[in-house]
Amino acid sequence: MDTHSRRGQTTNHSDIRAKVSSAYRQKQCRVVFIVPRIYWWVFVLAVWYAIGIFVLSLTYFHLSRLDASTHGGLRAEKSNVTLLIWWRPFGNLDPLPDCAERYGIQDCTLTTNRRAYTRADAVIIHHRELMRKWSLPSTPRPPRQKWIWMNFESPSHSGSLIGLDGVFNLTMSYRRGADVFLPYGYLQPRRGERETPQVSARHRRGIVAWIVSNWNEHHERVRFYRNLRRYVHVDVFGRDARDLISDSVVRTVSRYKFYLAFENSLHTDYITEKLWRNALLSGAVPVVLGPPRENYELFLPADAFIHVQDFRGPRALAAYLKHLDRNHSLYQRYLNWTRHYSVHVTSFWAEHYCMACRAVQASRRQYKSVSDIALWFES
Repeated sequence: MDTHSRRGQTTNHSDIRAKVSSAYRQKQCRVVFIVPRIYWWVFVLAVWYAIGIFVLSLTYFHLSRLDASTHGGLRAEKSNVTLLIWWRPFGNLDPLPDCAERYGIQDCTLTTNRRAYTRADAVIIHHRELMRKWSLPSTPRPPRQKWIWMNFESPSHSGSLIGLDGVFNLTMSYRRGADVFLPYGYLQPRRGERETPQVSARHRRGIVAWIVSNWNEHHERVRFYRNLRRYVHVDVFGRDARDLISDSVVRTVSRYKFYLAFENSLHTDYITEKLWRNALLSGAVPVVLGPPRENYELFLPADAFIHVQDFRGPRALAAYLKHLDRNHSLYQRYLNWTRHYSVHVTSFWAEHYCMACRAVQASRRQYKSVSDIALWFES
């Protein structure tokens, strides 16, 4: 019995060990199947997290480079520019302007001192003096220095342009398409102003005025005037005619309803201060003789001026001017633009220097040579 008991005990111990082993294996199986299921989701989340970090890092790297590039460009554009004025246009000796104070253009240094040539970022060369002297800088041009061809005369009064191709890097002119386009004037919207009462003509005594300093019998404008005065009275002011009132163009013309804005030569975009200052700024309706009407309409409303080509000749034009003089409401239509726009007259030569400086700042990373000045300007 003791033996049997021991065998039974042995059996019981074996059974217990077997059960324990089985239970242990089952427990191990539970661990094998449960634990990996938990870590699988952790693994998936970790992978997605790593991918997100990687994408964000690439984006940040790209934006950092873009930001650096952008700010680098801004720094380059805002860096100081030295502009050397090789000749004073027509010998003009007015003080050089402060571009920051007058036009809000920062970091511009203007000089006429030719000793600054080797460190100048750009040299501005006026065409009229170039035609008279033909003495361009003889010292080799410093790397990346820009030469600016500046001309505000019409092709008829510019002389020859032969030999200029490939010499200059920028053009500056009243002509559209110039690298630095600066017309003689322009209309600008009235900012922050309510509708402004239009200019009234009731105080104007005279009908037609004309100011002329360069009288040439061969000019078309003189021939047209001689025919026009046969049909309507024209008061002429200038060197060989009446003196200006208080030596002021605006004060003189402001007493008249119409002003003859006749250009000395007829060329594309050649619309000078005769329109912008003499007529529009003075509040008179301009009667224009210059490029075609379509060209004028690129710069101001179609009903802001009268073009001589709209009539068969001087006699028909004179009749229309007299008709407007007798009909106040019809005349006032030509002044409707004054409610919404004001006139900006370009300031010679201060504004030109500062606009040239701004153009050099904006093109610091660009370099080219102009190969067809004559073809472009004379077309």
